Amino acid sequence: MTTKLGVRELVEFTLRTGDLSATSGSQNTALLGAQIHRRLQKQRGENYQKEYYLDKELTLNGDDYLLHGRADGVTLTEDAASIEEIKTSETVFDQLSDNTLTLYWAQVKIYAYLLMEKESDLDQVTLTLTYFQTNTETTTQTDQTITREEAAAFFDKVITEYITWLKFRSDLRERRDPTIQALTFPFGQYRPGQRELAVAVYKTVLTSKRLFAEAPTGTGKTISTLFPTIKAIGEGVIQRIFYLTAKQSTRRVAEEAVDLMASQGLKLKSITLTAKDKIKFPEEADLQPDENPYMLGYYDRLKPALLDLIQHNDQLTRPVIEEYARKHTLDPFEFQLDASLFCDIIIGDYNYLFDPQVHLQRFFATEDPDNFFLIDEAHNLVSRSRDMYSAEINSQPLDRLIETSRDLAQATPKLRRRLQDLRATFSDIAQPLIDDGQTDSTFLMPPENFDHDLSRLVEAIHDWLVDQPQTPFTQAILDYYFAAISYQRIGEYYDDTYRMRLELDNGNIMLKELCLDPSAFLADSLALGHGAVLFSATLSPMDYYQNVLGGDQDSLAYQLDSPFEPAHQEILVTTYIQTTYKQRNANLANILLAIKNLIDGKTGNYLIFLPSYSYLLDVSQAFHLAYPHVKTVCQESQMAEANRTAFLASFTANPSETLVGFALLGGIFSEGIDLKADRLIGVGIVSVGLPGLNPETNLLRDYFDERSHRGFAYAYQLPGLNNVFQAAGRLIRGSKDVGIILLMDQRFASPRYTNLYPRHWQHFHRIYRPEQLSPAIENFWHQEVPQ
Repeated sequence: MTTKLGVRELVEFTLRTGDLSATSGSQNTALLGAQIHRRLQKQRGENYQKEYYLDKELTLNGDDYLLHGRADGVTLTEDAASIEEIKTSETVFDQLSDNTLTLYWAQVKIYAYLLMEKESDLDQVTLTLTYFQTNTETTTQTDQTITREEAAAFFDKVITEYITWLKFRSDLRERRDPTIQALTFPFGQYRPGQRELAVAVYKTVLTSKRLFAEAPTGTGKTISTLFPTIKAIGEGVIQRIFYLTAKQSTRRVAEEAVDLMASQGLKLKSITLTAKDKIKFPEEADLQPDENPYMLGYYDRLKPALLDLIQHNDQLTRPVIEEYARKHTLDPFEFQLDASLFCDIIIGDYNYLFDPQVHLQRFFATEDPDNFFLIDEAHNLVSRSRDMYSAEINSQPLDRLIETSRDLAQATPKLRRRLQDLRATFSDIAQPLIDDGQTDSTFLMPPENFDHDLSRLVEAIHDWLVDQPQTPFTQAILDYYFAAISYQRIGEYYDDTYRMRLELDNGNIMLKELCLDPSAFLADSLALGHGAVLFSATLSPMDYYQNVLGGDQDSLAYQLDSPFEPAHQEILVTTYIQTTYKQRNANLANILLAIKNLIDGKTGNYLIFLPSYSYLLDVSQAFHLAYPHVKTVCQESQMAEANRTAFLASFTANPSETLVGFALLGGIFSEGIDLKADRLIGVGIVSVGLPGLNPETNLLRDYFDERSHRGFAYAYQLPGLNNVFQAAGRLIRGSKDVGIILLMDQRFASPRYTNLYPRHWQHFHRIYRPEQLSPAIENFWHQEVPQ
């Protein structure tokens, strides 16, 4: 297999030295850079060939590589040859660091070598570096000439350095592969369904497909997906696994799975990536980059640190990264990203692949068939991805900035003018809404002039920020600057899957780019690897998740039965309870009685889930008044980590008295918690969990209706039902667990819902009258449950 190696990647890895630059979120986006390139390329002569492709096949350390890249422009005439490299940023040319210029020139020198290899009659090439300063539109051009001998010598120097690291990586793989080939499934035997899932995952890797897999709680999804994918690494099918998830808890489960296999002889490198705000050292918090010892000289210390870290550790968890970052005085966030280049498994958040503003450029600039994606708890990606591709900007911060700037000498007239211009544009956009007495509206296209005025403010802030002291005003300006840049970047994706939202709220004007359907963007991200498995305990109905999560016509679907004995779980549906908003008060007594019937069946711990916090308070307070002797705990609207821990700690094993917990459906306790055995023996769910009616969800409904999908189901019913499935999944966590799920809403018994139930929910029982509930519960607890 031939590995592709980009010229820029080669140069940056081998030659970068000096300080770590601040990731300040430049407004010089990829789109803007491409536009500037095209503008400059059009100005060149008739012999100018833009985006000139160059490549060379190489054998490095025994493996085949294709070194490739596109020079921005090449001019070939009978008596001369030249290569132009165009670079863009906001920095003044004279203020570019020596290393930045070294990297710029190195890239064009490699292109010169490749050109002279292709054109054997060339003895020298003129190199032109064209630098475009975006905020002033100033162009600086510098030239130098390189001979064939000089280019070859430079190329050999760079390649020799690169081979050293290729040898290091290949040695790691030679150590790794035999241990993978010898690895057996780390448990004595497979659980029911576990082997079938592992086989499906392995075949998905071999065929380079996307698999959507629903594997109920208890299947052992993590080991069943990681093990076969690791085995595929040992066969040389892929080289790297990205295990991506939404929660820290599931990342820990992945770490534990790798540790388990490591204890049985597996030797590979894994790393868990931690968010920047969590892994950053406290002493870095208030330091500017040019004062930060962890950033100054970062690249001069990086390579020895990488060798030290990787030679002495296989599982690179957060504590390990922090230990070596301190030892070598390196910024821990960037250090973990650089270390990830030598890892076989990368565990982290969805955003490292899918978020257009923060995804890992070093891995996902182009398609790489060595990468394979495991997407855990994939149902969470539906709402997360809409947020990733949406952005908003508000007028209220402008009001404060304008007011503050009036009394500050550091605020220049130009900055004040641009702040006021954008604020005036906000007012112009909102005026028709105000005149009509409305508070929100939706339109298809961004408002005229807004992007122009926003760009002018961004440019003015960028110019103003140079050499500004750190003050509260500077920080407030910087916060708005980043919000504006984020809005601009998302604007580059704006298409017919978007709507613009304008909202007024107590003087604030909010403009939002709302992405309704990011499925095409997700599909593009998934296409950057060899294939993917998206899995969860709740992916019903499968066609819905395939549609909204980037499935294609070749995607595979796989649904497993629950590995647990069906008789361990009873599902009761009370058809006499109505929980629509208008019927809630009239049905409160029936709900309280149903909960009391549930807990009277057996002493133990119970969780009752409700669809809103206000409803939760109403029901929990009424329950306490009706049954004051029953011990209760309630989820709070804002809970610190200590309070969350205390809430869960209330659910003790072998309880001597009954406990009823009230929690929010779709909240922090309806997913990702593990109350095994008798720490939880009953779950009650009040209502079908429909999201509250609101304009944005209505837009989703209308969008999918227009595309022949079931708009109400996609926008309201299925997201709510997923929350129900997740909450119910808290009950049966192991093979010995036994309990009752009580669904309190007549809609649960209608075909509109029962047709969507997963297979292990098909044996539910309808309860038509209140007096039937208690006998059904008693009958379940008195039956002989098979083990």
